[in-house]
Amino acid sequence: MVGTPERSRRSRRWYWALPLILLLALAVPVLVGCDGCFYYPDSRDDGGPEALGLIKEDVYFTTSDGLRLHGWFLPAVGTPRGMVLSFHGNAGNMTNHVHAIGWLPPAGYHVLTFDYRGYGRSAGRVTRAGTTLDGLAAVDYALTRPEYEPGRLFAYGQSMGGAVATVVAAQRPELRALVAEATFDSYRNVAATHTRKAVFFDFLARPLAGLLISAGHDPVDHIADLSPRPVLIIAAGRDQMCPPVLARNLYEHAREPRAWVLVDEADHFNLHNLGGDDLLQRILATFELGAAPPAP
Repeated sequence: MVGTPERSRRSRRWYWALPLILLLALAVPVLVGCDGCFYYPDSRDDGGPEALGLIKEDVYFTTSDGLRLHGWFLPAVGTPRGMVLSFHGNAGNMTNHVHAIGWLPPAGYHVLTFDYRGYGRSAGRVTRAGTTLDGLAAVDYALTRPEYEPGRLFAYGQSMGGAVATVVAAQRPELRALVAEATFDSYRNVAATHTRKAVFFDFLARPLAGLLISAGHDPVDHIADLSPRPVLIIAAGRDQMCPPVLARNLYEHAREPRAWVLVDEADHFNLHNLGGDDLLQRILATFELGAAPPAP
């Protein structure tokens, strides 16, 4: 018996819809934890800056919502040129990331680094909004340090820390320059990059990320507010964690003065090794540009 046209149309709809429903059912358990995929805090101590020959001071400060955060103050070697507020990347805690900032004190910069809520010895549980509050509290603390020199406090963030640093710097003009490396433009976009591996089809990754990842505290929405302070965005050509297209989009939304550096052969973890001294000098030049008085 031949089915009616209406029944045939319904059958065709189910023919296409059923695989998508099954795919979504498989993907959602993976994607529901996407907020968690940004945050991998750890309390283990993997060592400190002493291994790099640096002096450290343990510091503590409190956020506006009452959480006690732990950080380190690393004094400059020789004549100080300013202070860098460091926002470390995801996974672990600041003990895993000290190698990324250990070159700054010998270059003449004090460094204040800290663990976000839920990381290391910092209290609380990490959230996206919470990381912004943590960064704002770190700025407040930096301003109380006797080493602070007005006009010479700079923001430096890696990976997720670059995103947090951007949002915080947009709100705090005391941060006179921003350097963000191996970072991304929005949480939804970086989630879509990783959910492609879970859902198998590129065309589904972005809608699913949009469905399951909330908007807000995205650096792309704030970076223009830094102008006329200088911004340097650094990306790795082979970065699979934060693909350079995301960092480039962040750069495109920045206003002048802005600069872009792409280290073609680098991945997410070896930017400094392959970028070499030229890259480090670009970072320092950005800080000095921010410290320079504005043109009349």
